[in-house]
Amino acid sequence: MSPRSQAAEALDLSKLEALVEIMVLAASADGEFQQEERERLERAMATLSPDRMSGEHLHALLGRIEARIASDGREARLAWVRTTLGDPAGRKLALELAINVMAADGLLRTSERELILEAAEALEIDRDEAADMVRAAGS
Repeated sequence: MSPRSQAAEALDLSKLEALVEIMVLAASADGEFQQEERERLERAMATLSPDRMSGEHLHALLGRIEARIASDGREARLAWVRTTLGDPAGRKLALELAINVMAADGLLRTSERELILEAAEALEIDRDEAADMVRAAGS
């Protein structure tokens, strides 16, 4: 089991949902939740928590998250993710997952880069560290 999987298995359900939420925010940053991004999100959750985040449960959760984003807005949802995850390691994992979802189609659009910076700020992650994470995802 990878360190990332071990960290995710230690998370309660609300924290796992926060990880899914930031990936949905990332996938929809450019206005489209593309198939490649959805597949990347599903694979990430299947790897991180196969027993708790798969199939119909994940599908229903995605619908609830998309509705919350539409009603509350991105800023409020990022604040919820930060508060729910709490610790720096969980917030860093969230940003890493978001970046990986955005990179699923092979390029980062301006709107996606803006979300990365907004998410890094909301999650209290240094911009330079966020930039390093983007570079690592591209390699």
